[in-house]
Amino acid sequence: MNNFARLKTVAAVAALAAAVTAISTTASANPFLALFGPQPSREAMTARAYANPNEDELRGDLRRQTVNYPTSEAPGTIVVDTPHTYLYFVLGGGKAIRYGIGVGREGFTWSGVKTVERKAEWPDWTPPPEMIQRQPYLPRFVAGGPTNPLGARAMYLSGSVYRIHGTNAPSTIGGQVSSGCIRMLNEDVIDLYNRVHVGSKVVVLPMSERRAAATGRGVY
Repeated sequence: MNNFARLKTVAAVAALAAAVTAISTTASANPFLALFGPQPSREAMTARAYANPNEDELRGDLRRQTVNYPTSEAPGTIVVDTPHTYLYFVLGGGKAIRYGIGVGREGFTWSGVKTVERKAEWPDWTPPPEMIQRQPYLPRFVAGGPTNPLGARAMYLSGSVYRIHGTNAPSTIGGQVSSGCIRMLNEDVIDLYNRVHVGSKVVVLPMSERRAAATGRGVY
């Protein structure tokens, strides 16, 4: 082996040793990072949540907008209009912000008055036992993130397993698709999350015959 080839071999061995040392150091500090690389920041996940490939397909009435909404409910109240797949955030003065939502599929709609018990950003999803019993193939736990069925935000409703939450399936907005939870576009649930406080009143209206039949599939 000539001197030039010997030098190249020594340099390659040194580079390999340095790489192994770097990986070992990273693995000892964060094995997940060593295996899968840097994970997205919350800011990056939020930006991804706003990227909605189905936005152009959304019906105009399901897009977030301020509308006339005379009501005796106090400002800050959430009203879920189940039959029309709308959610209203009451502003007062006869106005409300209206959002398009997905609601419970046939047999899973409900009504009543709740409060927002807690709020979570990029929530983990743990299907409740009754859901696992109906659909045993479901995962037992999904960590929060862009692929989580609960989307970017969740508002948990008192005394129930139900939530108002985002979705990674925006095409389901406007349909009867869930097991009773109220789902919203990620960009909309982030907007609502920033307006709502723990303890806010939530009024869920019952389904009625006026609601045209809607199709869709969902498990949450």
